[in-house]
Amino acid sequence: MRLATWNVNSLKARLARVEEWIVANQPDVVCLQETKSSDASFPGLAFHALGYESSHHGEGRWNGVAIVSRLGLEDVVAGFGDGAPEDAEARLLWATCGPLRVASCYVPNGRAVGSEHYEYKLRWLDRLASVVETRERRRANLVLCGDFNVAPDDRDVWDPEAFVGATHVSPPERAALQRLLASGLRDVFRDQHPEGGVFSWWDYRAGHFHQGKGMRIDLVLAAESLAARVTEAHIDRDARKGRSPSDHAPVVVDLAL
Repeated sequence: MRLATWNVNSLKARLARVEEWIVANQPDVVCLQETKSSDASFPGLAFHALGYESSHHGEGRWNGVAIVSRLGLEDVVAGFGDGAPEDAEARLLWATCGPLRVASCYVPNGRAVGSEHYEYKLRWLDRLASVVETRERRRANLVLCGDFNVAPDDRDVWDPEAFVGATHVSPPERAALQRLLASGLRDVFRDQHPEGGVFSWWDYRAGHFHQGKGMRIDLVLAAESLAARVTEAHIDRDARKGRSPSDHAPVVVDLAL
């Protein structure tokens, strides 16, 4: 089966591109982030016409996450679902899609180290880790997909020196990501591509995409038993090309299930 995750940076602006990509690549499950849609405006009928069920958690102009599946959607949970007051921002959605328990995650950006946005990001990641360690920890079919806004290590940025003191690479952010991995998850793209230097995000400015100045911040974190079944993983750079692309490219993972 084929699983994909893609920060589309406005589904309204890029729906045609997403539809074309789905038709061409035939994923079984797609996790979308930064849809910038409300639940009422989410184009569920467009995905239904392609043979997919969909669920969306959105707030309108900002954030927004979705799961699109042709394997069914069950046990859908919007947000952390941990019994505490729910986060005000639409950044997390869970669903069971056939044999998989899937989460679509859009981790806060953090903006600047030490800012209130940065502290919110660290709290958000810790809360996600707590949910995985408690409610989800026994699931052998768990996979977290999305824009984590953290480059796991220096192999995942085009020039480590260019990011000194910046978000996405700070030790607390990377430690928060490592806590997730320590709960029994694996970065399956890294397993397939240990060499590094392969990116999923490039700034729109100054021709960074064409210069190869990117980061790998879009991740698929799978339970050990699932990670062992990954046969191939790639980042579809072609989806970052052409007219009005997202600044992210899809991450695609194939599993033998």
